Amino acid sequence: MDGFKRRLSDSVQLRLSVTLSLAILIVAVLAGVFAFVSALKEAHEMQDETLRQVAVLFDRQQMTLRYPGGEQVVGDDEESRVIVQYLVDSGKATGNDDATIPLPFPTSLADGLSTLSIAGEKFRILVRTTAAGERIVVAQEADVRDKEARKSAWRSLLPFLILFPVLLVVVADLVRKLFRPIAILSAEIDQRDKQALHPIDETHLPTEIRPFVVAINRLLKRVAQAMEAQRRFIADAAHELRSPMTALSLQAERLSSTEMSASAHECFLPLSQGIERSRKLIEQLLTLAAAQSIAERSQTSVSVHEVFRRVLEDLLPLAEHKGIDIGVESTEDVQIIINEMDLFIVVKNLVDNAIRYTPAGGRVDLRVELAQETVILEIKDSGPGISVEEQSLVFDPFYRSLGTGEAGSGLGLSIVTAITGRIGARIRLSFSDEVNQSGLCVSLWLKRHGF
Repeated sequence: MDGFKRRLSDSVQLRLSVTLSLAILIVAVLAGVFAFVSALKEAHEMQDETLRQVAVLFDRQQMTLRYPGGEQVVGDDEESRVIVQYLVDSGKATGNDDATIPLPFPTSLADGLSTLSIAGEKFRILVRTTAAGERIVVAQEADVRDKEARKSAWRSLLPFLILFPVLLVVVADLVRKLFRPIAILSAEIDQRDKQALHPIDETHLPTEIRPFVVAINRLLKRVAQAMEAQRRFIADAAHELRSPMTALSLQAERLSSTEMSASAHECFLPLSQGIERSRKLIEQLLTLAAAQSIAERSQTSVSVHEVFRRVLEDLLPLAEHKGIDIGVESTEDVQIIINEMDLFIVVKNLVDNAIRYTPAGGRVDLRVELAQETVILEIKDSGPGISVEEQSLVFDPFYRSLGTGEAGSGLGLSIVTAITGRIGARIRLSFSDEVNQSGLCVSLWLKRHGF
């Protein structure tokens, strides 16, 4: 019960459904009571009118009465029959029950309707004086009248009994349909990528929800402006740092070609490596800022094998330096509609990570597969892999796994997830060797005909 109360206080839709259902129930009960009482009263009035019509018919036809003896009349129902007798004949009554006629009605009864108890039974009685001056009694058992009246009254409630559950179903369905735009809006917002900050379409929404959606759109606009300002700051800062770092790198290269003592060379080596790491970090910051940009990019038909070839040309020296066997497993090429630079950056960062974190003498394999209209890219390595606990963390900027011995910037997978999120691709990390829980397999699902 507490759970229902909590849901009732939290849900406008449930409150509206319950309130309307209670209102329908109260109205139905009141209308049913009124209809029952009215039908009961009307049935009694019709029965009284029947007694009057019998009396009028008797008077108009100037009928005479003969009381039956012990003979039975076919079709006679003792309970529902209408009794007609002369009032003066009440003194001729021979029994103390209503089985024989005449009945012992009081001779002092006034003309009109009344209810009396005769011979242990209640009767509804009409006394009338005929045109000939004779007084007659038209009577019917009250219990039979009440039974028939109640049947008629209960039948009048039948429409309410049918309409009430139908109305409840209609109200529940109507409320659900009225709130459907909110559910659709919620699902649309929930399925959006974190980079999708375009306004929500408000044209198909009810007027009551529109101000709320307008406020959300204004918030999305402010968030987009703040994120764009952040990206511009990162890009501007990286651009400003690029020139001096390039100059330092060139000076370090010139200095390395000069003769220096062993101690000077020992001090110079970490300096050169630090400059190179800083230069690469600046390049990756620029790439990340570009990847997070919401600007539209042109899409063309791109050969996946051609992108693999360009990546391998760039990274082959690094793989040869570590003695890593790197190559493409798939033999069939796949054409995909995508921005070529986006695909190149994604594959290059994944392959670069695979080479850096694979021990010397290891293996890195690239593969592409077409499954219906989905292109699946896989980059596998024979390195230590990433634990299940860390697989959701490695996409965060500047996150680096401990104990690998690699001094990277931690931005490679952040760039990958920024691009895949923007183009609507799906990425998954798993083990290359599931049995030994080793090696990393990065799988990418991309739509063949663009996004």
